[in-house]
Amino acid sequence: MILIIDFGSQFNQLIARRVREHEVYCQVEPAGLDIDKIKALNPEGIILSGGPSSIYEENSPTIDAEIFKLGIPILGICYGMQFMVHTLGGKIGRSSKREYGFATLNISDSQSLFSGMDSSLQCWMSHGDSTEILPDTFSITASTQNTPIAAIADPKNNFYGLQFHPEVEHTHQGKEMIRNFIVDICHCEKNWNMESFANTAIQEIKDAVQDKKVIMGLSGGVDSSVAALLIHKAIGKNLHCIFVDNGLLRKNEKEDLQKSLTTHLDLNIKFVDAQKIFLDALEGVTDPEVKRKEIGRLFIEVFDAESKKIEGADFLGQGTLYPDIIESKSAFGGPTSIIKSHHNVGGLPEKMKLKLIEPLQLLFKDEVRQLGLELGLNEDLVWRQPFPGPGLAIRIMGAVSEKRLNILKEADALIMEEIRAAGLYRKLWQSFAVLLPIKSVGVMGDKRTYDSCIAIRAVNSVDAMTADWARLPHELLAKMSNRIINEVDGVNRVVFDITSKPPGTIEWE
Repeated sequence: MILIIDFGSQFNQLIARRVREHEVYCQVEPAGLDIDKIKALNPEGIILSGGPSSIYEENSPTIDAEIFKLGIPILGICYGMQFMVHTLGGKIGRSSKREYGFATLNISDSQSLFSGMDSSLQCWMSHGDSTEILPDTFSITASTQNTPIAAIADPKNNFYGLQFHPEVEHTHQGKEMIRNFIVDICHCEKNWNMESFANTAIQEIKDAVQDKKVIMGLSGGVDSSVAALLIHKAIGKNLHCIFVDNGLLRKNEKEDLQKSLTTHLDLNIKFVDAQKIFLDALEGVTDPEVKRKEIGRLFIEVFDAESKKIEGADFLGQGTLYPDIIESKSAFGGPTSIIKSHHNVGGLPEKMKLKLIEPLQLLFKDEVRQLGLELGLNEDLVWRQPFPGPGLAIRIMGAVSEKRLNILKEADALIMEEIRAAGLYRKLWQSFAVLLPIKSVGVMGDKRTYDSCIAIRAVNSVDAMTADWARLPHELLAKMSNRIINEVDGVNRVVFDITSKPPGTIEWE
């Protein structure tokens, strides 16, 4: 197994994902993990993640320096490399020019970590500190224009450092670098897969729940559906699923999901109409964080109320994924910066009456889909595009009202219809409409209009940690714009979002 130390990077579990892609088991643990615990885990290698801190900041994260005496390979990424350099006698200093985004990596030593690599390739940088002086046993293996020491190696001790992020899609051949470390350098066996994950998860759920009951929030999306099926395989009819219609669903979504869930999943499902509760609570609310937390609060209240009707219900099941957690808080106690609150993470009250069961919290979306297929879930559900827990509330910029909801529902339905007709639904990570908080002047039927603006958002991604805007055909964009303006009352302008993640997020709120 590979041990990953969480120094707080937004991408730390993405490192784990890259390791798992090579069928090698890995475990993510917080910085400060006791050295005896590390020895007990007996890893074949250690990866030190990046993080938002500077090595010289007070209370910057550390790990016991004894790890460098264990005689096992260690790879430091970004802050992890700086920690390694600093701990082993080198010097880190503030960069004269912060490097963020794409850079050209020039490899000077193609041995070990860079074996089989191109001599020059694209990498992804995100750092304000750089290595100034290397420890005596290290040599430089790669550089960029702004970072003379972009990669280092101490082959004798099997210590390696990368100032860039090999785990993100933006770094070309990054997957091969991680493969070289875990397979060629650490000599790990390839024996981990979704079947083994499912078997382990099912047993853990059985051990945790025993003869108690679990209430599951079932949205009909792939996350909650896979989580429900996994829990169902562990405890059977002791799982009680609840579908909450919060009034923030897409056009005809409740009816479509009612058919789909009833047909494909042999589960206890209760449909709860809570539209008025949610819409009343959101009246006049414009701040996106307040929206999310208010929805989260009501979400839990509804389940609390339902749990009282089910004797022996001690657990709340959720389809929380790792990107949900890492953008809301550190999953492993590390110093990760919070980006935004999610309805099933940041909205949880401190004193919740139900204990959480979140079997997917270490997985990414594509891995959840693999798991769904492994469990026998219907492909239509497996390949459904992601939809946020707070629903259309966070795709309406500004206050949520019934009128604005109807405008967004109609526009979104037209976009999805055209995306499917163009054969792009399965190829895109997400595609949807956003209602902007502005009005603009237009001319329709020789008359002046002053109506709303719709933004079209379409992105390509593998795991939602990074994403790029989809280059949709101009003809398709023109058709969607024409239909929205002509068929959706109250809209006279359509724009297309060409922002990648980072620096933006996929959702607008």
